[in-house]
Amino acid sequence: MADVVIVGGGPVGLYLAALLLQDGVAVQILEQRLRREPHSRAIGIHPPALAALDRVAVASAMVDAGVQIRGGIAVSGTKTVGSMSFASVSECFPFVLSLPQVTTETLLERRVHELDGAALVRGTRVTEIADDGGLVTVVAEATNAGGAGTRITSRLLVGADGSRSLMRSLLGIPATSRTYPDHYVMGDFEGTGENLNEAVLYLEAEGIVESFPLPGGRRRWVVRIPRPAAVPDAIELARMVHQRTGFRPDPATNSMLSSFSPRSTVACRSVAGRAVLIGDAAHEISPIGGQGMNLGWLEAAELAPIICDALAGKPVGQRLHAYSARRRKAASLARWQSEVNMMLGRPLAPPFLALRNHAVSAVSGIPAANRLVARRFTMQ
Repeated sequence: MADVVIVGGGPVGLYLAALLLQDGVAVQILEQRLRREPHSRAIGIHPPALAALDRVAVASAMVDAGVQIRGGIAVSGTKTVGSMSFASVSECFPFVLSLPQVTTETLLERRVHELDGAALVRGTRVTEIADDGGLVTVVAEATNAGGAGTRITSRLLVGADGSRSLMRSLLGIPATSRTYPDHYVMGDFEGTGENLNEAVLYLEAEGIVESFPLPGGRRRWVVRIPRPAAVPDAIELARMVHQRTGFRPDPATNSMLSSFSPRSTVACRSVAGRAVLIGDAAHEISPIGGQGMNLGWLEAAELAPIICDALAGKPVGQRLHAYSARRRKAASLARWQSEVNMMLGRPLAPPFLALRNHAVSAVSGIPAANRLVARRFTMQ
């Protein structure tokens, strides 16, 4: 028996668990992976999310472990066409924090373990859900020999199991999806060149190249490509970066390679009986712009007090309905922002590229507009 079962022990599920455990809620987290994925995926943590993470006493450790990106520049043809500062976006966190997801999850899991050493159960995959209107029963099986099967009855259920959410399917919640004509390859290398603590966007005719600092003097390079492709080798990715930017990462220093084609998926509703979907289970957002994980944390921060009041017997129906509407609106805005980001990075013929660069330069040169774009970019 638990007050709340959270399905999914990723960054969003762990954060919600920490919030609830701090308030004395009995929580069980079911995670099908036996161990964390070692390769960094999501790396950007925005100021509002850092403020939310501070509520569970992990923000300081994350800031210590990460790189503070306090601004960025746009480059085209080796010339800087625009710049942006994050100095005005937040009093406490005037930066975007670059931190590999594996470190983020490690710090959140450590906090959960401090609050309840038995809260997280790994190697467990949920197969059935039964909601009788008063309690929810979850049946789970071991994912392999190292896992554990279980049957748990709880008062509430939260699905935080990612973009391919099994919870969404088991709850019968439909979702709408979009695909895009955008495809990317990326890899992490030792840092090279200047601007080692800035984000750099290379606006080139063949398509955008993005470069972000990582802890340990490393950088992530993201290259837009014309069609879906298998994961390249480090030599090929370094060649593509060099061809468009003039910088050549050292293939021998590569630590991660990946390819992806963004899509977006938004659940038609996030509440079903005594169950709630949050994070990518409720809305998958293109990773271009780094909003998805942050969006999930902000949802959890808003949902946690509603859950506590529901467990205390207070009526929360109207609040839950309003919460669902607000978070759906926030997801729609994040999806729109990611679509704008992808559009700005698409290939352009030289005359149109010059027009885009001129527009970027003009916005960058107007302080009020620059601050507005910086706030939007950092999810303010």
